[in-house]
Amino acid sequence: MSRADPHGDQPLRTAGVSPEAADAAVVLVHGRGARADGMLQFAQEFGRDDVHYVAPQAQRGTWYPNRFLAPIEQNQPHLDSALAHLGRAVDAAQSGGLPAEKVLLVGFSQGACLVSHFVAREPKRYGGLTLLSGGLIGKEGTEFDFTGDVDGMPFFLGVSDDDPHIPMSRAEATVDVFEALNADVRFDRYHGRGHGIFTEEIEYLGDALDAVVDE
Repeated sequence: MSRADPHGDQPLRTAGVSPEAADAAVVLVHGRGARADGMLQFAQEFGRDDVHYVAPQAQRGTWYPNRFLAPIEQNQPHLDSALAHLGRAVDAAQSGGLPAEKVLLVGFSQGACLVSHFVAREPKRYGGLTLLSGGLIGKEGTEFDFTGDVDGMPFFLGVSDDDPHIPMSRAEATVDVFEALNADVRFDRYHGRGHGIFTEEIEYLGDALDAVVDE
């Protein structure tokens, strides 16, 4: 492990069919203190046998040390290292020749924050971006100035109004950014459910993956 690149030697876990045989790919980004293998187990909920799954592993299970609402410099160099590792996961998802439009990006909690930042800073049309209890990274009061066009990319954000980690205001700001980037936005607000992954979100992901495969 390099202090300048703490995630540089971390693995990419995979499941499903090979990249060359896949009709679509899903990149699954775990939350704080979790494991890539757990995200691959979660992917079994989708019930598809024609998809390649890639899950990057964070060093010591954590993508960056402080809250996603901390000033970005307080999460360096871990954040830049995490973004680079996520980039390797996306490259691996496309290693069999799939275009970005056939790759669905999914993150939970800290992983959702990471993947939202990854797409916002270099916008392109992926098959979809799904944020399960997450939002863009940056200190409170940040005025995000991301520019670009995701060309109608399906975008989903789900969060509960009592989530102890993700303020509704940041979720709303994230939705605003992706609307401005020309995403096809769905924003699900739940009441009194705390921090987690919910049945409606699993159903949405199944439908979203079906749509990516069938495009």
